[in-house]
Amino acid sequence: MKKIFVLDTNVILHDNECIYQFQENDVVIPVTVLEELDHFKKGNETLNFHAREFARDLDTLSGDKLFNGGVTIGKSMGKISIVFDRELHPDLAFNFSNRVPDHLILNTAYQLSKKYPRRQVILVSKDVNLRMKAKSVGLMAQDYMNDQVKDISALYTGHRLIDDMPDEMVSALYRAPFEIERNRLDGKMEIRPNEFLILRTAQRSALATYNPLTDTLRRVEKAPVYGIMPRNAEQTFALSALVNPDIPLVSISGKAGTGKTLLALAAALERRSYYRQIFLARPIVPLSNKDIGFLPGDIQSKLEPYMQPLFDNLGVIQSQYPDSDNKNRRIKELLEEDKLVISPLTYIRGRSLVKIYFIVDEAQNLTPHEIKTIITRAGEGTKVVFTGDIYQIDHPYLDARSNGLSYLIDRMQGQKLYAHVNLEKGERSEIAELASNLL
Repeated sequence: MKKIFVLDTNVILHDNECIYQFQENDVVIPVTVLEELDHFKKGNETLNFHAREFARDLDTLSGDKLFNGGVTIGKSMGKISIVFDRELHPDLAFNFSNRVPDHLILNTAYQLSKKYPRRQVILVSKDVNLRMKAKSVGLMAQDYMNDQVKDISALYTGHRLIDDMPDEMVSALYRAPFEIERNRLDGKMEIRPNEFLILRTAQRSALATYNPLTDTLRRVEKAPVYGIMPRNAEQTFALSALVNPDIPLVSISGKAGTGKTLLALAAALERRSYYRQIFLARPIVPLSNKDIGFLPGDIQSKLEPYMQPLFDNLGVIQSQYPDSDNKNRRIKELLEEDKLVISPLTYIRGRSLVKIYFIVDEAQNLTPHEIKTIITRAGEGTKVVFTGDIYQIDHPYLDARSNGLSYLIDRMQGQKLYAHVNLEKGERSEIAELASNLL
């Protein structure tokens, strides 16, 4: 029989089109969810956008049957209905308060499971605590799975090692024009566009990347970029992608201390003359789910703790040159002239992204929809770079499988306009690497 999916508010705020993802099954919206969505309608954040869009979609389906039996969502799809709150079921009343919206949503799902014992009723929520409460009373509960990466352990790394290469083939990469035809490799070996390779023989090795435009493997050289010298093969690969004008979309993942933000910023400064501006932004994840308006001080003092890591990386690059050096002075001039803008992501989203080198730091705290919104705003001549650690997430409703950075890597791999590199070795310091691995 058709299943009944009861949706929590956070699912709709995550994806306003979520009701179209349940095929022939029925979808139920507790009226408490509508009340909660009403608080999110005003504002310019992604959450506000989802709340408004869902209300508009629901209005197009509106009718008497929406509150009485349900309305068909679409062809070959189930029905959607809105269910009013009821007194807490006796099984729930002792342990749960009717003053908590989550408990009213839980009660709706539980009441439906009792009303339709032959149908499977599933509560869908991105709140792990609500899912645990549902399971504690024998109710099925699950996360919203539509935009999750299925196997995070097999996520595309963007690079790999190929052993036992013919010595002559690797040697050819060290001679002009420093590239070889793709068909010289094993024809059965699948290589994705812009994938990076360590080609190794018994005597030597070479770093290379597959160029889909010329169908060749091109040697990647280790070279400094705006004073920053890559310390390992992965950093060399990352800088190659970051300065390549033929790759407008790049993602760099890795644990703390691997140099993600530093490399992206150095590459942006190196390529500065090809862009109108450099935007360096990061999402603000509110402390304890409270808006920054709850924090003391003016807007600048509120935002400073969020932006300081970006200024720290800029300081590392400046320290590569004496104060009197032109490259050091140029960074100061770019900041003063607003050619290098460091800002919260919220304040940059609405700007025109034409000929911009746009770096989005801490991208693991973005939802898949937010990632899509940013990329779709990229105009002519813009390069978009996402950096982040998919295992270090501050967002309350995202995890390694459901965050926007993992989603981007999983969906974009193999595209000619995209490159990804996962940085594995920490280079911040020996003690930082030790802590990252053991603690």
